[in-house]
Amino acid sequence: MRTNMGNTDRFIRILIAVVIFILYWQQIITGTIAYVLMGLAAIFLITSFIKFCPLYSLFGFKTCSR
Repeated sequence: MRTNMGNTDRFIRILIAVVIFILYWQQIITGTIAYVLMGLAAIFLITSFIKFCPLYSLFGFKTCSR
């Protein structure tokens, strides 16, 4: 698995995930949409920590400087 995510992309994904978690914790988002967004946030965090996005490799995107 090669790295295909740059630091800026990782930071934005982590920021979005944290915002979703805070909105859920504050009960601003609830119900089915909350579970869908929490799943998306989890995917964002996982891909940020491993520095690899399967969709990027599928479409040939690369946001890292290598």
